[in-house]
Amino acid sequence: MELFHFKRDIPFMSYGKLTTAISLITFILAVVFLLTRGLNLSVEFTGGTLMEVEYSQQQGADLNQVRHSLDSLGMGEIQVQALGTNKHIMIRLPNTENLSSAQLSNKVMDILKKERSDVSLRQVEFIGPAVGDELVSNGLTALVVVILGIIAYLAMRFEWRFAISAIIANAHDIVIILGCFAFFQWEFSLTVLAGVLAVLGYSVNESVVVFDRIRENFRKGSMRNKSVNEVIDNAITATMGRTVITHGSTEAMVISMLIFGGAALKGFATALTIGIVFGIYSSILVASPLLLMLGLNRSNVVKQESEKEEIVV
Repeated sequence: MELFHFKRDIPFMSYGKLTTAISLITFILAVVFLLTRGLNLSVEFTGGTLMEVEYSQQQGADLNQVRHSLDSLGMGEIQVQALGTNKHIMIRLPNTENLSSAQLSNKVMDILKKERSDVSLRQVEFIGPAVGDELVSNGLTALVVVILGIIAYLAMRFEWRFAISAIIANAHDIVIILGCFAFFQWEFSLTVLAGVLAVLGYSVNESVVVFDRIRENFRKGSMRNKSVNEVIDNAITATMGRTVITHGSTEAMVISMLIFGGAALKGFATALTIGIVFGIYSSILVASPLLLMLGLNRSNVVKQESEKEEIVV
């Protein structure tokens, strides 16, 4: 069943130079924001204090009220999230030079007890700078391993022009996400890093779908007299119905997480929301124009297919 049918191919490649220029500008801006403003790293990366508190009454705590009360500490962004129910709350506090972890937890408990007398401290945990440095190192390692895995997969599956285009498009998506977090100074936590890694896989999947259709078009007899631009336009147009349904439903779910998921899922959902939009954009209007710039033509694809057949034989 085809819900979306386009009678004519959409001339995406006629706007290739414009979209590539826009992508280049946004990419440069994102890099500038990362270099000048930097990422607002969370407690997991910078170190800090984790507190778990419990409310004895059945109704639990109002998380927004707790956040508002703790703002009086003047410590910047403090994370407050429920652990299963609102009766158990996790509070993440950044490092402070003048206060120890014990002093800081006492101040927090004093503030909370003024609001509710039924609150009690279950545990306090201090995350030192060394642990934060280790998480940064492990996070970067995970990102590099994923990127190398994607490069290896694309190099084996497609002609090198396809692989390079997809890699550049994926790098574009990741840098844009990081640039948004740097510009708005949203907190960059482990859940955000998980979202970034998810976007990498999501974006490359869209690129593979488009590239597969382009490769199929070059082998079709009906496309033999078509130009490379027309072949690519036809491939993208043919996948638009799938793109609208798949990414539309996914984006609706992610936006629901962003709105209703609370503070615990906000960073993860924000990264995915931005990543899905730019993943679609880069797969269509970044990766495909790059194929033309790298000199893709019918002979490139046919030659690679014949070489693969010879190896198999």
